[in-house]
Amino acid sequence: MGRRFEVTVMLLLLLCTSVLAGCTTGTLASSENDSTTEEQKLLPEWEVGNQWLYTFITPQFGEDSARLVVAEVDAEEGVYTLGISSEREAQRHAVINHNPFIGRITLDGLSVYENGESQQVFSFPWTVGDTWGFTLFGQDWTATTDSITNGNARVTATSAEGHEISYTFSGSNGFLENFVWRDAEGVRQLRMDLNVARDSYSGDVFFYRARDLIDRMYEENDQEVYDTFLDEGHPSEGDWNTLVWYLDVEISQGGSGSLSMKDHAGASPLTRAWGSGATEKGAIGTIPSNSGEYSLTVTVRGPESFVHLKVAGALVFQWEL
Repeated sequence: MGRRFEVTVMLLLLLCTSVLAGCTTGTLASSENDSTTEEQKLLPEWEVGNQWLYTFITPQFGEDSARLVVAEVDAEEGVYTLGISSEREAQRHAVINHNPFIGRITLDGLSVYENGESQQVFSFPWTVGDTWGFTLFGQDWTATTDSITNGNARVTATSAEGHEISYTFSGSNGFLENFVWRDAEGVRQLRMDLNVARDSYSGDVFFYRARDLIDRMYEENDQEVYDTFLDEGHPSEGDWNTLVWYLDVEISQGGSGSLSMKDHAGASPLTRAWGSGATEKGAIGTIPSNSGEYSLTVTVRGPESFVHLKVAGALVFQWEL
């Protein structure tokens, strides 16, 4: 009995050792199968014509696809200019600012600009556990590189207000593989998914460099509401090329609404009227910029009815590559 017992124990120990060895080997194999190169962890260098086709999803505009394209490389200023193949997407960014990767991006770190200041969204060279901070979407973020696998660096970032960003940077494609921003209520405000990355883009590219002029929510009121905003042009570049407007409207059953905008010369570049049960979600357009004061007359009737108006002044840039 004693001899058999010893043999049994030894067999069990060998079996356990074999299982553990198999587990260890699997872990090492997983690590060895990671194809990340040191070059993929480094800051990529872009060239004019580099392009990335993304699917964009936002609450305001739903799903759309467009190409982000390197339109200019200014070594003296130390910036790339990243435009977009869809002029409508450029206008949406101008008035909603939902895509921070359109516009100037620094050569030395692919930092984006918010309120005129460069923000370090990426941390090169990618290192697991690296932590840093930046400002984006009006939030102060703390970001951490969670993992690096097969050339992809995965990052999560949180803000003190409870917002969350998660994104993957592709070392092989030289830009974002995906990007998701959720607000404090968990509502997804932006999703970007890369479809394909290529060089040598051919076609038109757009960028609207913009600044908000008015952002108002008008709710149920039995009387006409009067409002104004001022078009003073860009602080350093002179008059705007155009104004971009955005409307989000919902009129309850039995309600009604209207909006009339006039410039200081008396012209009415934007007028709207809505009847019972009407909606106008994510409407966008452009009107001429006429420096000076604009006046608004708004009516909103019916419980839970509202009219949300945004207007931004924009300098329009267009390239033909």
